[in-house]
Amino acid sequence: MKKCVFAGTFDPPTVGHEDVVNACARMFDKVYVAVLDNPQKSTLLSAEQRAQLLKKLFGGNPSVEVLTFTGAAVDLLDRLDTPFYVRGVRDAIDFEYENRNHYASKRLKPDLVTIYIPSEQRNLHVSSTLVRNSLKFRKDYDDLIPSAILADVKAMLEAKDV
Repeated sequence: MKKCVFAGTFDPPTVGHEDVVNACARMFDKVYVAVLDNPQKSTLLSAEQRAQLLKKLFGGNPSVEVLTFTGAAVDLLDRLDTPFYVRGVRDAIDFEYENRNHYASKRLKPDLVTIYIPSEQRNLHVSSTLVRNSLKFRKDYDDLIPSAILADVKAMLEAKDV
C-alpha cells in the first residue's frame, strides 16, 4: 500500500489544503493529514480544533486519516512507515522554502521522497495567513475556506471572540 504524509499547521484549513489532500488521494492508497502541534507557535485555533475541522472535511474519504503530531516530520514518516512527504506549493517562494527543508530533512531520512503539488491556479493567492489577515481587518474570507467546514470555522472563531 502506498502511503503519504501531508503535514502542516492548517490554521485554519483552506481550499488550497483541500486541493492538495484530494490530489494525494488520487495518487496514494492512504493519505495522512498531520496537524502540527507546535507549542512555540501561536495559532488561531487549537490543534484539536484544526484536526476536528479536517476530520469533518475528509470524513467521507476512507483513504484520508487526520492526526496531530509534535516534532520532526521525518520522525512521523518513520512512525507511519512511508518515505513520501507531500508539500503544496503556490509559487517559487514556496518552492524555495520547501526545497531547503527537503534537503535538511533528507540528511535525517535518506530515503525521503518529497512530492511537490502545485496549487490550482484559482488558489494561488490562498493561504491560512490570508484568512487570519482577513479576520484581523474584518474582511470576507468565505471563499478561502472549504464550504463543508465554513460554518464550523466561523463558530470556533466566534467562540474565541475573533
